[in-house]
Amino acid sequence: MKTNTALNFGKAFRLARKARGVSQESLDQVSGRTYVSRLERGLSIPTLEKVTKLAEPLGLHPLTLMTLSYCDELRVEEAEALVLRVLTEIEQLQKHPLS
Repeated sequence: MKTNTALNFGKAFRLARKARGVSQESLDQVSGRTYVSRLERGLSIPTLEKVTKLAEPLGLHPLTLMTLSYCDELRVEEAEALVLRVLTEIEQLQKHPLS
């Protein structure tokens, strides 16, 4: 698993943006091109609210961008393992809810 959060998110976002055929300029309703460029180069890291807004024009769920950020490669097997871990952790949390 990668450790540089800003850089990893930037790579994941760039990959998703290009795969969806969305230009940096076309995201100007969500964020300026300069900010998008900074994100993609790992110089900035978005808030959760911004991740949600950035995912929308790509037609993705915000968790897709986040999942890609924690995968070393764009491989379904790696994403499946990560999602399974998240599901297991949520299941464990349900067994011990706060009172």
